[in-house]
Amino acid sequence: MTLSREQLNFFDTFGYLLIRQLFSPSEMEKIIEGFEWSIQNYGGGKNHDGKNRTTFPGPIEHTPEMCTILDHPSILGLIGGILGEDFNYAGGDGNYYSGNTNWHPDGNWGQLFAAKTAFYLDSLTWDTGAVRLIPGSHRPDHFIRQEQIDVNNSLELFGIPPTEFPGSIAVETDPGDIVIFNHDLYHASFGGDARRRMFTINCTRQAKTPEDLEMVYQHMKGLMNWYNEHSAVGFDFSMEPSVFYSTIIDTADKNRMVHLYQPLEIYGQIASDLVDDIVTE
Repeated sequence: MTLSREQLNFFDTFGYLLIRQLFSPSEMEKIIEGFEWSIQNYGGGKNHDGKNRTTFPGPIEHTPEMCTILDHPSILGLIGGILGEDFNYAGGDGNYYSGNTNWHPDGNWGQLFAAKTAFYLDSLTWDTGAVRLIPGSHRPDHFIRQEQIDVNNSLELFGIPPTEFPGSIAVETDPGDIVIFNHDLYHASFGGDARRRMFTINCTRQAKTPEDLEMVYQHMKGLMNWYNEHSAVGFDFSMEPSVFYSTIIDTADKNRMVHLYQPLEIYGQIASDLVDDIVTE
């Protein structure tokens, strides 16, 4: 797919895009099957009790079939249209969510540096866990950022619950619909059940300057720390040979490697630094 000028303007202004039925029902059947196999065998899904979120890294990295999502022409066109055709793949997370997810951005870069592509594996409405967004909140001049408003404290601040924060929207989705949004965009979810299934692909633009390279480094380091703190399986930085599970590398052709090589190049330094941090704590 090729994003239109109008779609690019929409993403720049509002911070997200919703693409209806980017994947067909037959494609989604295979994707859901691959996700379930991965979370059950790698992600702690067998121990999910419905009380807390179960999450694991690299949901598209564990089987050859799931790895091909990164090769899909529509995914390449979507992410490449936003971040550039040579974007970096920067991992992702697979989830059984439970209950609400409070308002937050995934980053505070102040520019279009990273984007999240979200796959929702169940039909979701505004009151059953559909992703909520505050359009435009990725922009440094947005009032939430300018006035440093704690959106989750809106009831005390304004007498309005976070679920009704002015200007927020619910993006209702069915399996096959894809939402991509700027990491700086505020998002949340309310009313979800005890096993809300979704996974993400996180990507950054490829670094072309020392400043960009430092941002990629910080992004990947933060991602690894997040995996270690929140994932059901954790991540052993002293033992893992790569930031990615081996299947996505072993099955990669030269076209996929365009999106892998820069994160792989800097992983050695990240792992060394994280091990040093752990040792000195």
